[in-house]
Amino acid sequence: MPTPTSEGMLLTPTNEVGVSTSAPTTAETMDGGRNGNSGDSAVQMKKRLGLLEGVAIILGIIIGSGIFVSPKGVIQEVEAVGTSLIIWVMCGLLSMIGALCYAELGTSIPQSGGDYAYILESFGHLPAFLFLWDAMMIFVPTTNAIMALTFASYVLQPFFSVECKIPESAKQLLAAVTICFLTYLNSYYMKVTTRMQNIIMFTKVGALLMIIVMGIIWMSLGHIDNFYKPFDNTQTDPGKFAVAFYSGIFSYAGWNYLNFMTEELQNPYKNLPRAIYISLPLVTIIYVLANFAYLAVLNHKEMMDSDAIAVTFGDKVLGIWSAIIPIMVAVSSFGGLSVHIMTSSRMCFVGARNGHMPALLAHINIKSYTPLPSLFFLCILSLIMLVCSDVYVLITYSSIVESFFIMLSVSAILYFRYKRPNMERPIKVSLWIPIVFIIICAFLIIVPVYVAPYEVGMGVLITLVGVPFYYVGVVWKKKPQCLLKFTTFVTLLCQKLLVSAKEEKDD
Repeated sequence: MPTPTSEGMLLTPTNEVGVSTSAPTTAETMDGGRNGNSGDSAVQMKKRLGLLEGVAIILGIIIGSGIFVSPKGVIQEVEAVGTSLIIWVMCGLLSMIGALCYAELGTSIPQSGGDYAYILESFGHLPAFLFLWDAMMIFVPTTNAIMALTFASYVLQPFFSVECKIPESAKQLLAAVTICFLTYLNSYYMKVTTRMQNIIMFTKVGALLMIIVMGIIWMSLGHIDNFYKPFDNTQTDPGKFAVAFYSGIFSYAGWNYLNFMTEELQNPYKNLPRAIYISLPLVTIIYVLANFAYLAVLNHKEMMDSDAIAVTFGDKVLGIWSAIIPIMVAVSSFGGLSVHIMTSSRMCFVGARNGHMPALLAHINIKSYTPLPSLFFLCILSLIMLVCSDVYVLITYSSIVESFFIMLSVSAILYFRYKRPNMERPIKVSLWIPIVFIIICAFLIIVPVYVAPYEVGMGVLITLVGVPFYYVGVVWKKKPQCLLKFTTFVTLLCQKLLVSAKEEKDD
């Protein structure tokens, strides 16, 4: 299937115009140097991420607010302490299996964009576009909005009494400011952003280690009643197990996000798999031990009554120091949001580069060498989601569809093994690994069809809405001249405002 031309998307002009793509001036090169560009003045993404930054990205996006706020989602479905811990271990193993698959995909197809790039390479333009449609319209902006609202809630809570509810407008305003600030940082100060993420990574791990240590001390004092007959009352309904898996997997979500930035990773053939091999086992061990600590301190009723497990845990064991936990949750949400803004913008950038989004979004700021138009575009969408009352409902509708696309990405390994047996594979996993992952994902996708058919149907409907946009924006080439002139004007204006230019390819 031919690649769409630059006329592809509805808002794409016939010709690239506007800011010159010639090398920046000496002053601009010096300005770029502060962002870690080593004096390379070509208008393209720079390889600024080493192994530590790669680990920080994976840990930063996985260890968000989920492990601090909502571990009760697993135990409320299976209703047994022992079974709950087994679910957490199995979710970690599933994530590690998936990450191994993405290590092969990321080194075999060394392009930024993650799932989008792999689906495009294996299954063609329409499936790739539909993934991009769901990601840009639902997955990314709703996740940004929810993470920002979580951060705002924990920052504002100390200023209100327990009986007083935080005004929704206050949370939305602080969340909006946070999204704009982090978009600005990721647009102009990549070096500062990556260093901040490294620091926040150690802060998050330190917070979870503190919870683990406090849990061990609690049990050493003889408080082990919660583990008496750990498998009693275990639910056996497959639907409940599937929902419990989704709750656990949600807290592990993000293990594939470093693949969105493969082109900016130094020595990706080594650092991509190394970052995965370091991060996933570490996260799994920490998560299982943290849940062990939660379950040791809090009984079933206390967990069911809590909206923020870590805060309830801190109130019970830390006393006057319990305020540390909300601070840690806020820092974790802040760092996770920053990583999510940075990585998701690269998927938007690559989609535009392939003609599936407006060509303007494939442009790069000529001073900071970041995809500024894509960052700005996603910032606007995220701000819109902040005022959408159904933002949580939207992400619920789309979660099953997202799981399907992840399964589709991993199935690309089987496709390439059959269609391209001689394809260069710096990392080659055993064939049983993607097969097991696909089977488990299929179970997690099929079971909710009868457990929550309405939600699944809405997710499918949202995806299918993208089909006419694909044919109008990408397939339809002979667009009216008046529309093309208008989009050319808009592109020129935005290029000047955002000081951006088309990416310069290496010869």
